[in-house]
Amino acid sequence: MAGTWVFVEQRDGNVRKVTYEMLSEAKKFGDEVCAVIFGKDVEGLASQFSKYGADKVYVADADVFAQYNTGAFVAQMAAMINEYKPNAVLFAHTFNGRDFASRLAQKLEAGLATDVIGAEISEGKGVFTRAIYAGKALAKVEITSQPILATVRAGVFEVKENAGAGEVIKPAVVATEADVYQNIIEFKPTVSARPELTEADVVVSGGRGCKGPEGIKVVEQLADLLGAAVGGSRAAIDSGWLGHEYQVGQTGKVVNPNLYVACGISGAIQHLAGMSSSKFITAINTDPEAPIFNVADFGVVGDLFKVIPLLCEELKK
Repeated sequence: MAGTWVFVEQRDGNVRKVTYEMLSEAKKFGDEVCAVIFGKDVEGLASQFSKYGADKVYVADADVFAQYNTGAFVAQMAAMINEYKPNAVLFAHTFNGRDFASRLAQKLEAGLATDVIGAEISEGKGVFTRAIYAGKALAKVEITSQPILATVRAGVFEVKENAGAGEVIKPAVVATEADVYQNIIEFKPTVSARPELTEADVVVSGGRGCKGPEGIKVVEQLADLLGAAVGGSRAAIDSGWLGHEYQVGQTGKVVNPNLYVACGISGAIQHLAGMSSSKFITAINTDPEAPIFNVADFGVVGDLFKVIPLLCEELKK
């Protein structure tokens, strides 16, 4: 078996941090660790992965991989798996990662563990930890089919430098335009000076207590002082104060920052499902009985319109 593979997902031309997290974690399994990258003109990225443990870097470089498309990516990965026979393949639990991994699993008739927050991989078996019941319980999932497939939640593993050989291998490109059954008509990336929500070390979110767009601006001021990403509860999203891409929760994005600041968010179970695994949680809410305080490490009972400006002043000092 050719060890554990980590598929490299890119964002805006850069490698997602979760790739380094998965490589670092895979190094603990005691087997060969390989990064796999598909794209156009991406060979120059290969040198980044040896720093975090990649013994080999498989680079499939072709026009057909210029944009993510399920058909071509699945065809290429399936062919490589049949040729090199990895023990396990890990993907980021992102929109594309979930799509890619699930369709690959169907093609290979292999088991798939999704949104994992813990992993133990040995030859022929993977045991993964997943959060269930909106984060209220943890479940162990065992995968014994070959290869072992899993999608990994961002932010759950620590990035550690652990040098690997980083040998670059260029497998034959077998995917063709005939495998592309989805055409991208237009791609509009979100341009923001703030960190990407699922990869940020600090997230500041606003909820119903913001009372409107002006309250969100107050939250954004705090976020910018902390170099944080901005998020929101479903109430803030449904009210139109923030776009859907900012939603944190069961029907939005799952975040795992070092610090999560919940401003005017009551803490409904759907929201907690998206942020309760944050390392430290701070809540600002006028209601001392708000459920958010049950998970918060630090809580301030007060009006965010008064508390946040004072906090901003201290941060500026």
